[in-house]
Amino acid sequence: MAIGLIDIHTRGQGLYEFTEKAAAFLGEHEAEEGLLTVFVRHTSCSLLIQENADPSVQVDLKAFFGRLVPPTTDPAMHYIIHRDEGPDDMPAHIKAALLPVSLGIPFASGRLLLGTWQGIYLFEHRDHPHRRQIVLHL
Repeated sequence: MAIGLIDIHTRGQGLYEFTEKAAAFLGEHEAEEGLLTVFVRHTSCSLLIQENADPSVQVDLKAFFGRLVPPTTDPAMHYIIHRDEGPDDMPAHIKAALLPVSLGIPFASGRLLLGTWQGIYLFEHRDHPHRRQIVLHL
């Protein structure tokens, strides 16, 4: 069993790839095969395995979730009660409730078994910069 931490400093809403950091963790522990568990320790961001070849995929995902769950300043969100931390806070919690906060990724021969165009991302749902911590577990 091995546990590692990855810190990601975000600059606001968007997807932040950390595939190489997760792969490096495997290499540090000379793990041959098994399942890497990835878990984010926050309630206003989430994790995704997503295409990492075309940046427009990330732009479209951010735009889609922004339309799906707009800030509380949008009239459509008039029913939201939790507003203490700004207009992006409760929408961030909703997005994190819709998307995974943990992932299980198989690996073999010390390599993640991701597809050709797949990368591991932190999806930041808050507008302002944050320091996010991700736990890796073998």
